[in-house]
Amino acid sequence: MARVVSRLEPLLHEGFLVPIPLARKRIRSRGYNQAERLAEALAVRTRLTCRSDFLARERETPTQTALPPEARRANVSGAFRAGALPARARVVLVDDVFTTGATLSEAAAALLEAGAGTVEAVTFARARPPVW
Repeated sequence: MARVVSRLEPLLHEGFLVPIPLARKRIRSRGYNQAERLAEALAVRTRLTCRSDFLARERETPTQTALPPEARRANVSGAFRAGALPARARVVLVDDVFTTGATLSEAAAALLEAGAGTVEAVTFARARPPVW
């Protein structure tokens, strides 16, 4: 992940790593947010700033694991709200697994609406989408 982020040359000294936030219920049951842990580790390796406060989950959403792609998009629609971020901020979203991209897409839309200049994403793994 650090190699991928380091290739994003324009970001190297002015970008922000933003983990995908978990719902409060999931944080309570799990005890941590895996995307936040990944973003924090990446921040150390890349010297970018990790900002968990730039993005919040507006509402609880059911797990996406058993949902087909169309249902995943509907499930996360409007689920994120971006807080105050620097004008034209360069953001790299961090998540654990990419399946259909619905979560990252919805999170990116919230950040862009709040004034981010660019939003890219990096994930730890790429899941094979299920065959529906």
